[in-house]
Amino acid sequence: MKVTFENPDKVNGLMTLTVEEADYQANVEKALKNYRKKAQMPGFRPGMVPMSLIKRQYGTAVKVEEINKLLGQEIYKYVNDNKIQMLGEPMPSDKQEAVDVEGPAPYTFVFDIAVAPEFKIELTDKDTVDFYDITVDDALIDRQVDMFAQRSGHYVKAEDYQENDMLKGDLRELDENGSTKEGGIELSEATVMPTYVKDEEQKKLFDGCKLGDVITFNPRKTYQSDAELASFLKVDKAELGFHTGDFSYQVTEISRYVKAEVNQELFDQVYGEGTVKDEKEFRQKIGEGLKAQFATDADFRFITDLRHYCEQKVGELTFPEKLLKRVMKNNNKDKGEEYVDRNFDASIKELKWHLIKEQLVEANGIKIEDADVKNAAKEAARAQFAQYGMNNIPDEYLENYAQDMLKKKEYVDGLVDRSIDRKLTEVLKNIVTLNKKTVTLDEFNKLFEAEEA
Repeated sequence: MKVTFENPDKVNGLMTLTVEEADYQANVEKALKNYRKKAQMPGFRPGMVPMSLIKRQYGTAVKVEEINKLLGQEIYKYVNDNKIQMLGEPMPSDKQEAVDVEGPAPYTFVFDIAVAPEFKIELTDKDTVDFYDITVDDALIDRQVDMFAQRSGHYVKAEDYQENDMLKGDLRELDENGSTKEGGIELSEATVMPTYVKDEEQKKLFDGCKLGDVITFNPRKTYQSDAELASFLKVDKAELGFHTGDFSYQVTEISRYVKAEVNQELFDQVYGEGTVKDEKEFRQKIGEGLKAQFATDADFRFITDLRHYCEQKVGELTFPEKLLKRVMKNNNKDKGEEYVDRNFDASIKELKWHLIKEQLVEANGIKIEDADVKNAAKEAARAQFAQYGMNNIPDEYLENYAQDMLKKKEYVDGLVDRSIDRKLTEVLKNIVTLNKKTVTLDEFNKLFEAEEA
């Protein structure tokens, strides 16, 4: 097979492959023999159908299949052998002329190849990148203690309403005269949380109410969302138009959420029985956890700032945009042109960082092992549990959770990427000069808020 490759502008490649009969014939004959072994035709025993009939029925399809296999193999072999950094998949070229595979070889096939732009990124101690050290002070630990106490709290019964209390009561729909509407909605134990009512006029109606009080209010004004209102009135959304008037609400129960006490019960719940014995140890443990969390957050910020630094250092790159849009459209056939137009710029930005990162990974000899990906899965699981205040999850549960994540392909790519970022961070923090800045957690969070604004 003859393969030629043209790449005059360095990013738009054109590959031409000329296929001779000798390139595919042996594979076609082998495939047809396999078809013959399995073929069943009236009048012939299994495996004894004449080859002439097999070729007549399957010959062209098998030939096309084998030529396509051959093309794929030769394209990727040429790309690898010649160290061409191909972006996406090869695309049939507009320069391709019709090929009659039922006629005699040779056959010529032409493909457009998107090639990565050439650039070089190197980092040394002459490159300076910001690195943030987040302080852990008493005020921050206080906030964390309060968060744990809030999360482990419980409801108690109350006699009168205060902000954030939850009410239960008997709800009755009223007619235009203020009397109970015949055939109207009547519900017991209807739940209302006035704190979340957005209409101030309706919200004030509940101020200072006590057990047994009857309040007249308008649910339509109280709940601005049809879904919320339908759920409250226990009716379909289609019926809401029939219930726009006032309702009476007799308070039968007031529940108040009370934070848990900062005591041994809370210590055991957060960190496991007997791990922490007093409030001093509790605060110390919280501080250690925050430092570990902030170290991870600081590393994430470092790789984010490193990305921005490298993108600026590399400068603008020229990509084969027209061809890459074809590739993107081909990979998202169900989403159409609009999807490509809307997401193309972001895709190019991610592609640029991917190419930069590939060079940095190769230059620093970074390898990702299965153990790295598994550890990333366990860390992701640990962080997920921690969001719900579950800090003492046994390792065997994390192990099982991680194994489940690794069975799902949609997670694996992200975990591999996270593993690469972690190793890249460890290496590059010791190569570039760190411009260390000490900040509070609020100041650190504002860095991200400013980027999103």
